[in-house]
Amino acid sequence: MKLRTLAAACAAIVSVSFAGAALADDPITAKLQAPIASKTKVIAGGAVFLCEGDTCVASAPSSRTYATSTCKDLAKELGAVASFGGARKQLDETKLGACNVAALPATQVANR
Repeated sequence: MKLRTLAAACAAIVSVSFAGAALADDPITAKLQAPIASKTKVIAGGAVFLCEGDTCVASAPSSRTYATSTCKDLAKELGAVASFGGARKQLDETKLGACNVAALPATQVANR
């Protein structure tokens, strides 16, 4: 009986670990409200975002990449963010508003 309980507990832990890893493997995309002038890389939320035009993509995000704080880091560097998230989940309007509080003014983005 104890062996079955132990086996079930181990199976549950392994499945939770893989579920978290699968979520972390989804690319995270940030759509900017205004395009940037040239290609750039930004490190935010434990991932490297490759940015071109109005799109930034983290192809290998960490478990902490999908967060309002990561969105704020991008907004601070590149300007206001129109959408942020992966295929499974996007930041809602309230969180996007909080993200864009940190946004770099458009005039400074244009000068980059």
